Amino acid sequence: MADHDGASGALPGTLLGLDFSCAPSSRKPLTLAWGRRSGSVVKLDRLDEITTLSGLAQALADAHDVLAACDFPFGLPRPFVQALCDHPPADFPADHLERLKQAITQRPGPAPTAAQSLIQALHAHCQDRAGFQRLVDGWGQTWDLQRGEGTKLLHRPTDTAMPGISSTSPLQTRYVPVGKMYFEGLIRLVQADFSLPGLRQGRPDALAFEGYPGFLSGEVLGRRSYKSDATSPPEQQQARLIARMDLVDALEQGRTRLNLRLKLTPGQRDFIVSDAKGDRLDAALCLVQAAWAHREGEHPTHSWGLPKAVDPIEGWILTA
Repeated sequence: MADHDGASGALPGTLLGLDFSCAPSSRKPLTLAWGRRSGSVVKLDRLDEITTLSGLAQALADAHDVLAACDFPFGLPRPFVQALCDHPPADFPADHLERLKQAITQRPGPAPTAAQSLIQALHAHCQDRAGFQRLVDGWGQTWDLQRGEGTKLLHRPTDTAMPGISSTSPLQTRYVPVGKMYFEGLIRLVQADFSLPGLRQGRPDALAFEGYPGFLSGEVLGRRSYKSDATSPPEQQQARLIARMDLVDALEQGRTRLNLRLKLTPGQRDFIVSDAKGDRLDAALCLVQAAWAHREGEHPTHSWGLPKAVDPIEGWILTA
């Protein structure tokens, strides 16, 4: 486990909630909710939509004085990574493998390297997200033979830390391709030299945390879905529109356990609610999670609201 310090010095002035896609397009862009916190109020300044990963890389490189919550995993289940080190593919780059082995066994310290060593090793070996899927598929076949069917999509402790709500396994590369989001997302934070408290020390003026909108939406809506598409039946689209409206109402009124109120203009509210895919709302939910970490950062002993020790291979989700 890696110990990490709480906030030191001035807190970032800008907050960012990032709703991520591993393959953004004009139909499904990356959504960035920028804002600020004053006390218990979180003001949404603007929503940006970016259609390419290179565009995101530029936005991250240009970001300063920012604290971000990003909707993709920052780590992988430790049993998967340990198996990768113990039984690597024959063509796994030897230098990256050695650095990874050293990183995952390192003693706790203020600047762990395991998260960075892992994502860099995976990119060196897999090259692209299709290669990462093949690596995970190969692991799954081996795991099934050893442990039995149905156990390969492992979860991290943080994925199931909220009673009644579970985030998708970071080894899921189909349907909701969370594993591919990890593969494409984390490397860009590393390349932009973001600090990832508990996982990586980088630029002091750019911090990023793993967020998960489902923790807040599940608290408010239970199992009600707020996402639909053009193929959904009209009655379902209407029900999910109402769910989005209810969720935004709760955020504006501060009716979550985070005790933060999201301040929106009427135009912003309509813009968020009108997005049937829910991406704009997810970015706003991540913005509120970023604001929670920002508030926790006012207390140096609170470690941004994270546990005192975070596994640098697996990471931790804000507010879990």
